[in-house]
Amino acid sequence: MWRSCLHMPHLNYLPKGCYIRQHMLAAQSRQKSYADVRRRELEFEVGDQVLLKVSPTKGVVRFGTKDKLSPRYIGPFLIVERVGILAYRLELPESMKGVHDVFHISMLRKYLRDPEHHITVESVTIGQDLTFESRPVRILEESERVLRHRTIKYVKVLWTHQTEREATWELESQMREKYPELFTSGELYKSYL
Repeated sequence: MWRSCLHMPHLNYLPKGCYIRQHMLAAQSRQKSYADVRRRELEFEVGDQVLLKVSPTKGVVRFGTKDKLSPRYIGPFLIVERVGILAYRLELPESMKGVHDVFHISMLRKYLRDPEHHITVESVTIGQDLTFESRPVRILEESERVLRHRTIKYVKVLWTHQTEREATWELESQMREKYPELFTSGELYKSYL
């Protein structure tokens, strides 16, 4: 019976080779089932509209997290053709002439009609590496966190191409250093642009 384990020949000489192999296959199957829970099967048709994932570059280091709000989508774009199994060619506007028009399926999201869900291409300058620069528009709120021996000040910043719901808390010291124009008049709701 143990000689029937042909897929793992280095275990064939062991009397418990099949037993080990069966447990390895069971463990692989179990791990696959865990991974499949979060996996989504995406497939688009020619003529569908999709959103394209881009990444903002703010130049501000976030405390504790690394760009938690970084995924942004622009579009919608029309799928012109399917290229291979996992890539699609999109119909891009003239303003994105320098960007390659074939994208992996992981960069695409099915288009759902929601005006807050995407950024229009015309209002954003997109680089070759699919990044755009966000700038602060204004400070919405101020807050202080009191620790044992010091107080840390935070400001809630509204960034371009975002709604007030997506505003982020930033360190006041970093914002004063990078964008001193926000703090010139002392008004809380000072507009930057």
